[in-house]
Amino acid sequence: MKILHRDDLPRGGFAGVEETRIVTDSQLFTRKGPETSEGLGRFVYLADAEFTPFGETGMHSHKEIDVISVMIDGRVSHSGSLEHGKSLEAGDVQVQRAGGEGFAHNEKNPDSTKNRMIQLWVLPEESGQLAAYKYYTPNQQGMTRIYGGSKTQTETFDSSITIDILRLKATDEIELPEETLCYVTQGQVVFNEFSDKYPASEGSLIRGSSLELQAMTDSQIIIISQFSK
Repeated sequence: MKILHRDDLPRGGFAGVEETRIVTDSQLFTRKGPETSEGLGRFVYLADAEFTPFGETGMHSHKEIDVISVMIDGRVSHSGSLEHGKSLEAGDVQVQRAGGEGFAHNEKNPDSTKNRMIQLWVLPEESGQLAAYKYYTPNQQGMTRIYGGSKTQTETFDSSITIDILRLKATDEIELPEETLCYVTQGQVVFNEFSDKYPASEGSLIRGSSLELQAMTDSQIIIISQFSK
């Protein structure tokens, strides 16, 4: 099991966004920093970002990438070629599939205080797909699938990578048998043999197999794993 913490990495940003890049996979980033983590399969990027008051990314485009945005605190106003005018509140998730068609978007903080959003990227299984959009409000407790799975279902975009939002109440326990990347976005969680005096806190990325989790406080974790066919 390996642990990497956001606060041990350099803080950067662009436009009206301050961010820490935690996963920058070599499949996509040829000049990645040695301190960041590799991804998992086709999962290639994770950034923990804050928008400055009234800050925005600026209109920009993506192609042949799936972009997942998980809202942690505050709000974002979404504009662009997919679902123009959509608003995300804390807890909401949007997934944009660029495909070969591509999409352009701008995410803006409409408030006078900072917000916080996690962004993840996954390389597509097939090139040349149509651009598409999905929106989720995860369950208040337990696991909610927001990305990945087989082509036989339509709840999420198909992929060999799955991404779930896991929300645990204090003392809840869960086992994750497959190789997994877990990013703690809220709360404190004990993983495997680590003492409950030193739980993984907000901003911790954990990589491992056969992970056993116990929440010390109400917690939220983003779970990235390979889809088992």
